[in-house]
Amino acid sequence: MSYRYGAWRGGPDPLEPPFDVAGALDRLGERVLSGDRAADALRNLLRQGMPGTRGLRDLLRQARDRRRELRERGRLDGTLERVRELLDQAVEAERQALFPDPSDAARLAEAELDQLPPDTARAVRQLADYQWRSPEAAAAYEQIRDLLRREVLDSQFRGMRDALAGASPEELQRIRDMVADLNAMLEADARGEDTQRQFEEFMERYGDMFPENPRNLEELVDALARRAAAASRLAASLTPEQRAELAALAESVLGDLGLQYELDRLGRSLRARRPDLPWDQGAAMGGEEPLGLGDATTALEELADLESLEASLGQRYPGASLDDVDLEAVERALGRAAVDDVETLRRLERELTEQGYLLREQGELKLSPKAIRRIGAVALRRVFSSLEEGRRGDHDVAGLGLAGEPTGASRPWVFGDEEPVDAVRTVRNAVMRQAPSRFRGGGGGGGGRAPPDPPEHPHLTLAPEDFEVLETERRTSAAVCLLVDQSYSMLLRETWGMAKATALALHSLVSTRYPQDALEIIGFSRLARTVRPADLPDLDADVSQGTNLHHALVLAGRHLDRHPEAEPVVLVVTDGEPTAHLEPDGYPWFAYPPERRTIELTLTEVTRLTRRGATVNVFMLDDDPRLVAFVDLIARLNGGRVFAPSPDRLGDYVVSDYLRARRGRRAG
Repeated sequence: MSYRYGAWRGGPDPLEPPFDVAGALDRLGERVLSGDRAADALRNLLRQGMPGTRGLRDLLRQARDRRRELRERGRLDGTLERVRELLDQAVEAERQALFPDPSDAARLAEAELDQLPPDTARAVRQLADYQWRSPEAAAAYEQIRDLLRREVLDSQFRGMRDALAGASPEELQRIRDMVADLNAMLEADARGEDTQRQFEEFMERYGDMFPENPRNLEELVDALARRAAAASRLAASLTPEQRAELAALAESVLGDLGLQYELDRLGRSLRARRPDLPWDQGAAMGGEEPLGLGDATTALEELADLESLEASLGQRYPGASLDDVDLEAVERALGRAAVDDVETLRRLERELTEQGYLLREQGELKLSPKAIRRIGAVALRRVFSSLEEGRRGDHDVAGLGLAGEPTGASRPWVFGDEEPVDAVRTVRNAVMRQAPSRFRGGGGGGGGRAPPDPPEHPHLTLAPEDFEVLETERRTSAAVCLLVDQSYSMLLRETWGMAKATALALHSLVSTRYPQDALEIIGFSRLARTVRPADLPDLDADVSQGTNLHHALVLAGRHLDRHPEAEPVVLVVTDGEPTAHLEPDGYPWFAYPPERRTIELTLTEVTRLTRRGATVNVFMLDDDPRLVAFVDLIARLNGGRVFAPSPDRLGDYVVSDYLRARRGRRAG
């Protein structure tokens, strides 16, 4: 058989992932380059979603709309209102039947009706033994008992209201048995007994009473506990008078059914197993439609789901993860399409992690070095796209050395060499060294025997003397310090995002095209600190007061001292004059307007860098006269240059100046 392979033409590619990982990473990069922390950028991506997939923001909006609908659905006292209506109907029908009767018995019955208490529950209980003359009145009173029986049980077990319509005594006894067996099973489970077999037998007998169709005891407990918690919220949402009336009515009907004790046991057990649910928390409900006890409990149960969903979909708590979102609750509240969207976002987060772009450290997602390199490359491409072609290029000098382009020649390896290995010459040396012994003939002509055949798969052993390395052109190395102002004013002037993107672009340029250069990025506000490349995406402006350029220059000097043979390059990005300095005891001193001592200490460090041969170039992001005057002092002391780029061109200026400065006087 023969096969032909070609492009898929049967519609959407069945092997194509439901999302574009590269596109997702680029979106993350856009947010990071605009100044966001990595975790915030990821949260923003998940909130917005991807093409074809709703984000958490849309799902959260849907949940809030649904919650608003539930709150406006109706009043919670519908059962009490309906009981009062039926009671009034029964009493009125009975009075009409008694009025034509002239007997004393009829008058006594009317007097009993006149003396009924205004409290609905007490009136219903007082009429329990009343001998009705009117068939219509008796039917209305029986409706009250049937309504209460069905609504009270429906508030505990979803679906009971319809199941108990016209229930026979045998069916009511089955309910009593079910609750008793359920309590026995829960108590056995609490004692640590294996109840799986007991659960299976329970579901075989009573499974029709549980429309949730639980697969195990935990799912059954979850369904019952959420229902019971919603019923407790309903009671807490009523007025004290309404709550007392409803409790009395429920007690009367449950007492008649013999269920009061068993349901109390069940309630205590469910509370103990699920204390995290919103028990006894009132809820504000509006609307004109009166809701029955079962419908009101259902509304509050769904409301609790939505409130929990809003917290998990918001992802605004420490250690938040999409794994926290309860998919069953999502499906109950928002439908199957919302579940598909959440699962797609989960797969996106998981795919970014599995491909090495995201790392989870101490519960928080961070960008990996792989992702940082990609984002830095994007920032660098932006910079180069706006530079003139003539301002680019390599800056090499003749001579043998490290980290340049190959010259075509090679030499024996010696300890300490870091040049690339010449693989072809290395293998050739090993073959030539081993060939005489491995392929030598078996012994002259004395024996008349032919030389042995060479081995079919000879093993080649490399020795240190076999290795050769490629000779490369020497490139000048540079010790580069990028000092980035992290003071709060950078956020206020909306320049922080570009400063952060510039740091990422410069890191990408140095690590990929000039790996022999030693780059150190130093952020400074009230204090200065060295920023590791892995921390660049999470670099953020500081809300504390102070622009401690003095401390930053001290750290820059230490970096240059560690690389005395490299060309020193110091680049300063700031939007304000220094307002803080480091005291001899190591504590920062802040004052605004800046004190004379702050300016003097900062300029002293500039002088020290100048003596080291470093050129300090300043990129000024504001035209404040104080800043202009201070930067002019730096330029006169050091001989460096001053730039005043617009924030959107900051990266162009910094990268261009680095490329110019790293030519170095030694290369000239």
